[in-house]
Amino acid sequence: MFGKMFWICFWLVLAGSQVQGQESRIMPELKFLGESSILPQKLIIEQDSVRFLVSGKVPMESVLTPRNPRVKLFFISPDQTLDLGNIDLVKNVSHYKYEQRFKLPFEPWMENGFLEIRFFQGRKDEANPEEKKILARGILAPQRMVRIGEALPGENIQPLGMYILTQKNIQEEFQEAEFTFFFGSGSSSLRSYPANAMVLEKMDQFFLDYPQEISLKVTGIHSPEDVEISKSDLSMNRAKEVKENLLSRFVNLKESMITLDSRTQDFFDLRILLRDFTGISDQRKEELYAILLSREDFISQKERLEKIPGSSQIKKDLYPKLRAVRVQVTGKALGGLTYQQSKKLKEALESKSGENRLSFIEWNQAAEFTPNLEEKAAIYAKMTEYYRSPIPYNNLAVIRMRQAQRILDRQSKELLWEEALRLLTIAYRIEPNPEALFNQGQILALQGLDWEAYQKLSQASTLTQNPEFVSKNEALRGALDLRRGDYKLATLRFEKPTKDPLVLFNKGLAYFLLEDYSKANAAFEESVNQGREIGYGYYGLAMVAASNGLAEEALIHLQKVGMTNPFLKSKIVNDPIFQELREMADFFEVFSN
Repeated sequence: MFGKMFWICFWLVLAGSQVQGQESRIMPELKFLGESSILPQKLIIEQDSVRFLVSGKVPMESVLTPRNPRVKLFFISPDQTLDLGNIDLVKNVSHYKYEQRFKLPFEPWMENGFLEIRFFQGRKDEANPEEKKILARGILAPQRMVRIGEALPGENIQPLGMYILTQKNIQEEFQEAEFTFFFGSGSSSLRSYPANAMVLEKMDQFFLDYPQEISLKVTGIHSPEDVEISKSDLSMNRAKEVKENLLSRFVNLKESMITLDSRTQDFFDLRILLRDFTGISDQRKEELYAILLSREDFISQKERLEKIPGSSQIKKDLYPKLRAVRVQVTGKALGGLTYQQSKKLKEALESKSGENRLSFIEWNQAAEFTPNLEEKAAIYAKMTEYYRSPIPYNNLAVIRMRQAQRILDRQSKELLWEEALRLLTIAYRIEPNPEALFNQGQILALQGLDWEAYQKLSQASTLTQNPEFVSKNEALRGALDLRRGDYKLATLRFEKPTKDPLVLFNKGLAYFLLEDYSKANAAFEESVNQGREIGYGYYGLAMVAASNGLAEEALIHLQKVGMTNPFLKSKIVNDPIFQELREMADFFEVFSN
């Protein structure tokens, strides 16, 4: 969706920011605004406002003493200028002193703007300032990155809303599962351990439940033990061994369904295991993360790791879990209608007389297994003519929500949301159900009506204890907690298990805003693990690295952001958290590559 013109503009802005940084180092010293400053040095959004203190001195020079000097403050963006008025000056013997607090209602355009102070000599009809100085650029507002289901330009569209489903285990078209096979120390031969036998049984069941469009990603890994790292091809050999065993056991598997991968001398998997490990204290975990997130080479990290008290417990409990192969499997359930049923469905959809020769279950089956949104909408709309059930009304509303995701025009979105809310009201009136309330909350959140959304989600939480529903409902409530500044409560909401990379990103944001960088880093890494192609996990890792002063690591993550997400790539240019990085020569080189 981003055209060539966008990228031209992006690089002009990026180049311009670099030039500005160079100019700021060579521009002459300011005579009147040299001592002006701002606290905090980076503007931060708190709740729904931006608060800061501007202070400084204007010296009285013997040659040119200003008679009626004025100091004014402006917030400027490419599209808008906000005049914040004059700052009161207090005259002393050698200077004018000023200090003033500001509290501005936050507006989205401010994220791309800058705060500028201007000095006027006080001459009559003076239009242009004698001097001006930029005090701050952008707004530090990580909480505004929280994802609640909106689709942004250049990003893949994530499924929105919650269907009421009747077919077994069909929440989305594809199902995913991860299985782990274990090996002996230094070995690439798959042994018949009880754990491995159990994994094969679980895979058997998965292939029975989801036999269509199967694909497998087989990733070999190894532990940091000397006997393991001494064999450079151990991880890949393990992956090949598992692949051959799977092809031998499951006759319907084809070689084309399997892709091989491996990780060698990489602590990624250990960091994931450490997150839930209870065998050491949180303080020890902090020390371990500091080592594992450093830019040292693998061997240096390993040597430092082994010197930390408690490392023997990690060797005992976690290293065996790294002598492994991870298998990520996706598949799709059998579904749809028979030829005769499909023929009856077509007749019913085209019928003007109201004739219906299909059962409610068959209508539902047809709708749930149809991937095309327009076809789904037609089926559910027809069902509302035949059946008084919340299912077609709720599910048609979800389709309208997803259609709204795919258009940029705000007015058209609002019309679709309005129709969806009407359908959801009917669905809930027919029979109170948590899905309708959740979907109402989702729409209200997208409309910016956070309190109303929160009320709907809270009401939904009283109607069911279904783990999958509770996880999604709590994730959206946590996102709203983030937006209103209750970061601690948000972390509690995000404790529910999830594999949604955007929910994991939101979880990382909550910990980041609490300055719990180790837990934030773990959540962002898990977001990358579950969906590296969306880019948000990498952005979060870059924020943590930048906050910890790890410039090189932050640049590596930002480069991956630039390769995966055009929207986030454009955001990097104005995000104050990367201000110091933008002043480095390496920053421009990374993005040029």
